[in-house]
Amino acid sequence: MVNPGGNSQPPAVGTGSLSWKRCAGCGGKIADRFLLYTMDSYWHSRCLKCSCCQAQLGEIGTSCYTKSGMILCRNDYIRLFGNSGACSACGQSIPASELVMRAQGNVYHLKCFTCSTCRNRLVPGDRFHYINGSLFCEHDRPTALINGHLSSLQTNPLLPDQKVRHRYNCVSSPALLFHSLEHLLQLCWSALLIIPKRIAS
Repeated sequence: MVNPGGNSQPPAVGTGSLSWKRCAGCGGKIADRFLLYTMDSYWHSRCLKCSCCQAQLGEIGTSCYTKSGMILCRNDYIRLFGNSGACSACGQSIPASELVMRAQGNVYHLKCFTCSTCRNRLVPGDRFHYINGSLFCEHDRPTALINGHLSSLQTNPLLPDQKVRHRYNCVSSPALLFHSLEHLLQLCWSALLIIPKRIAS
């Protein structure tokens, strides 16, 4: 049994010393023929159980998971803390333990949270704009609007679990685009704070 992310190997145990090991679960001596080693401790096979379903972890697989003080089987770990979903940029799964960036209800890997134009990574403290489902750094936002690639603007202060506060429509007429863009900049040009957030704690 291993703790995901841990690289610890059990110390070498001679056959004569097996009876002197103490079980981390019950505190009793381990005199059994087989023992389990995980989280830097030895366990009777009957004592290492999932905190939720009480399944004996030595009987159902070769791994166990720990989180929030619980020892869990794979199924209960995924049920309680499972994947956060798919990254809105690359479409790949995001593990529950990974830090993510969020914008308008979308979730991104840190490495995928980039400007759609220049591909520079947006980091905490950067100003950015979320327009028609795309991310833009502060430098590239006006270019995207002026070139007519976008038809609406969504902006909010990127605080967790808040909804879109404003929605504006840009017009396609070149004469009105400048006026509309100027008006939008007056209304919306604000620093949007990027907040990295752990999905599961």
